[in-house]
Amino acid sequence: MGFLRFIRRHNYPFKDKTGNQARPLWYMQSRGFSKNKVVDGNNAVLPVLIIGAGPVGLVLSILLTKLGIKCAVLERTKTFSKHPQAHFINNRSMEIFRKIDGLAEEIQRSQPPVDLWRKFIYCTSLSGPVLGSADHMQPQDLEHVVSPVSVAHFSQYKLAMLLHKKLENLGFKICAAESSEGHEHSCEKKIMMGHECVSIVASNDFLTVTASTIDKGRRVDWNINCNILIGADGAGSTVRRLVGIEMRGEKDLQKLVSVHFFSKGLGRFLLQENPGMLFFIFNTEAIGVLVAHDLREGEFVLQMPFYPPQQTIQDFSPKACEKLIIKLVGREFGDINVIDIKPWIMHAEVAERLTCCDNRILLAGDAAHRFPPAGGFGMNTGIQDAHNLSWKIASVMKGIAPLSMLNTYDIERRPIAVFNTELSLKNFRAAMSVPAALGLDPTVANTVHQFIVDGVGSILPSRLQKVALDGIFALGRAQLSKSLLNESNPLGSLRLAKLKRIFEEGKSLQLQFPAEDLGFRYIQGALVPENNDVDIPAEVPTGRRRDYVPSASPGSRLPHMFVRLNRLTEEIVSTLDLVSGDKVEFVLIIAPLEESYHLSREAFKVAEEFKVSLKVCVLWPADSVEESENGSKAALSPWKNCADVYEVKRSGISNWWDMCKMTNRGAILVRPDEHIAWRTSSELAGDPRLEMQRVFSATLGVN
Repeated sequence: MGFLRFIRRHNYPFKDKTGNQARPLWYMQSRGFSKNKVVDGNNAVLPVLIIGAGPVGLVLSILLTKLGIKCAVLERTKTFSKHPQAHFINNRSMEIFRKIDGLAEEIQRSQPPVDLWRKFIYCTSLSGPVLGSADHMQPQDLEHVVSPVSVAHFSQYKLAMLLHKKLENLGFKICAAESSEGHEHSCEKKIMMGHECVSIVASNDFLTVTASTIDKGRRVDWNINCNILIGADGAGSTVRRLVGIEMRGEKDLQKLVSVHFFSKGLGRFLLQENPGMLFFIFNTEAIGVLVAHDLREGEFVLQMPFYPPQQTIQDFSPKACEKLIIKLVGREFGDINVIDIKPWIMHAEVAERLTCCDNRILLAGDAAHRFPPAGGFGMNTGIQDAHNLSWKIASVMKGIAPLSMLNTYDIERRPIAVFNTELSLKNFRAAMSVPAALGLDPTVANTVHQFIVDGVGSILPSRLQKVALDGIFALGRAQLSKSLLNESNPLGSLRLAKLKRIFEEGKSLQLQFPAEDLGFRYIQGALVPENNDVDIPAEVPTGRRRDYVPSASPGSRLPHMFVRLNRLTEEIVSTLDLVSGDKVEFVLIIAPLEESYHLSREAFKVAEEFKVSLKVCVLWPADSVEESENGSKAALSPWKNCADVYEVKRSGISNWWDMCKMTNRGAILVRPDEHIAWRTSSELAGDPRLEMQRVFSATLGVN
C-alpha cells in the first residue's frame, strides 16, 4: 500500500488534448465490480465502455452484446469517415465475421469479383508498358480447403456501414454530438458521436471516464462510470496517452499523402486493359501507388511520398492531385473527382503493455499496435484482438473467471502484435525492392531529404530547400526514362532482369500470409501448454508467403474440416461452427470410444463446478455405419449438451485425427474464440476428473 500512498500524494496529473489538467488515474486493486451503484443520481455503472467506433470497437461491441454483456461506444469524431483506408480482410477475420449474423456472406456479395483484384501491377503508367505483376490468389485460397471462407477486398468504411447495421439490429442507437440523450439516461447500447475521452479516474469499485462534447456551441463534460474500459481509439489513442503506456518500435518509417478520388472512366479503362488491386507506378514525372478499391464504381486511393517541411499539405490541393493522377495514369479522364486528401505517417510499433489498472483498462487495434500497411495486418490484427478479448470479458462479467484472467489478453495478443509488426516490416521492405531495382532506392531518397532538413541544406531559405529537393528527386526519376529503361540499354536491361527475378522468386510485396493469418498460436495464456512447448524457438517471419499447416497444439486455432451435423441430411458446416458465437461455451471434441465418453462425463461435472457451459461433439468417421446418435446420447447421459458430427470425405483431405496429428483416442478442448485450450494426443493417463479440474482452472485462472 506504500506505493498507492505515494501515487495519491503526488497525484500524477494527466493532460487532456486541450492542455487542461485531467484528473489522475490511480492504479488501485479492484475488490470486485459494482453492478448497480448510481452516481450523480442517474449514472449507473456500465459493464464495458469502448472508446473508438472504428472496425475494432464496433466488432468488439457486437461480440460482447451477443455474449450478453452491456456496453457503449464513445467516438471523438462527429461523423464516420468515408476515407476507404484498410481494404484487405484476411481469412481469420472473415471466419470471425461468419459468427456475426451473416456478415461474411454480405461482404462476399458486395465486394468486387476476385479476378478484378487478385493482382499487383507494376508499370511506368497505367497506359504504358507493364514492368511486372504478381497474382496473389492460389487455387486453395478459393476452394475452402484450409478455411470455410475466402479472403476479401472490401473498403473499411463500407465494412463500418455493415457493422452499424448489425449493431442497430442488436438495439444500438447512434447519437449525434448535439443530442443530450445519454447525458440524462443510460448510455448502454449507444454509439455516442462527437464525444472525446478527456480523463480517467479509477476507484475500488469502478472507473470514471469524463467525456467532453460540444453542445450548442459550449463544451459539456459528463461522467460515465464503467467496470472495464477498452481503448480502441486508433493510432493516436487518447486512452493510451492518458494511462501513460508507451509505444515501442520504429517510428516515422515514411510520410505519405493519401488521395481519395472517383473516376468511372479510369475504372472502365482498367477493367478492359489490366484489372488489379494495387498499381505501383514509376515514371519521370511522379511516383505513387494506386489502390483500386472498386473498379466498377471507379473508387481509388492514391498514395504518394510526402516530404515536409519542404512540402506542405497545401501543395496537394485537389487541382494539384488531379494533375498528379493524370501524370501517373498517362492519359486524361474528365471525371476525376477528388474527395479527400490526408497526410499520414507509417510506424511499426507495439504498446509496451496492453492492459493496466488491474486489467480494467485494455488497448486494442491501432491503439495497441501500428503496422506498415504491407500485408493488411493492421485492421485484421485488431479484429482478432477483439475476438480474443470478448469471451474473456464476458467470462469475468458473468463471474466465471476472476478479473486477473484478463491479463492473458496481454500474454497472448502482444507477442502476435510484435510478430505481425516484424512481418509487416519485412513485407514493406520487399515492396521497396522493386523501386530499388529500378535505381530508386527509397532509403536514399529519405537520406537526401534528411540531409536537406538537418545538413547543409538547412541553411538555405525554405523556398530554395524545396527547389533543391524537387531537383534532386527529378534527377532520380530520370532513370525511369524510356531511353534508359529498355532492353537495348545495358543498364536498363540489367535492371529489368533484376526486376523479373524479384517477381519470379516471390520477393516483391505479398498480399496473403496463410501460415500467419490462420496459423498464429498462443504459447502461454488461457490454455494448458504441452511439455515440449517450453522448447519452441521464437518464430522468425520470412516476409514470404507460406502455406498454412493445420495444428491442434494448445493455443492454435481449431483446424477447419467440413462435417455433417446429421448423417441423413446434406447440412454441412465447418468444425469452427461447432463453437457458439452467442455464449461463453467450451467444446470438447472426441471420437466415439468408451474411454473418451468417460472423459466427457467427468468434463461435464467439472464444467458444472466451474459454472461454465460445455458442449461435447462426438466426431464420427465419414464411413461410419454404426448407429451413432443413440449410442452417444446414451453413453453421455444424463448430460444433454452433446452432438454427433460426421466427417465429410474430400479428395486429398485426411481424416480429422490424422490432420490434427493425433490418434482417435485423443481429445481436444476448444475455447469460445475457437483456439485450443488443451488436448491429449492419445488416451489420457491418470484420473480424468483431476485432469479436467486442472485444465479449467488453468484456462479460466480459477483456483
